[in-house]
Amino acid sequence: MKRLPLIVTVLAVVLLSASLAYWGLQLFKPPQRAITAPPPPPPMGVNLDAAKSLFGGQVTVAVVSNYQLKGVVAARGNDSAAIISVDTQPALAIAIGKEVVPGVTVKEVHARHVIISEGGVNKRLDLPSDAGVSSVPAVMPGLPVQQPQPAPTVMPAPPPTVASPQQQTPNPAPIAPMGIAPIPTNPPQNKQ
Repeated sequence: MKRLPLIVTVLAVVLLSASLAYWGLQLFKPPQRAITAPPPPPPMGVNLDAAKSLFGGQVTVAVVSNYQLKGVVAARGNDSAAIISVDTQPALAIAIGKEVVPGVTVKEVHARHVIISEGGVNKRLDLPSDAGVSSVPAVMPGLPVQQPQPAPTVMPAPPPTVASPQQQTPNPAPIAPMGIAPIPTNPPQNKQ
């Protein structure tokens, strides 16, 4: 019990020292400078079309207005060509990888549309709705020609068969006018 006053005195000195240190720092600290927030980062232009192709989605492409697709020659490999008219000039047949005008190249040729690259941007040219695709397949040299198969003939259903007179049921009795008894068609048989 004699040590209790000694322990309490040490604790009081520690608390007084901590309190004086805290208030001394509060009183003599330099004024706080205004801190400006860092500028926000520039908004990132996220291109979702670029990410669509990663997971099998279809990439939408811009539609071209000053080029007109007049027709296509769709073949296997890089032998395809597009018939394109630029700014109402006469149409020209242009193969894949060739330039339509300087800086614009034909990238892909499909049966109903063509993809062109203009300054790195893919654009789609569609055939006009009134222009049809030939129903006759193109013949490429070196490939076997498949002959069209004739359409299967459909046989008409046979007419219904008529039953022989022995199999026919007897005709119903004719309807007589009112007041007159009908005439039996089968005479009654005598039973013996």
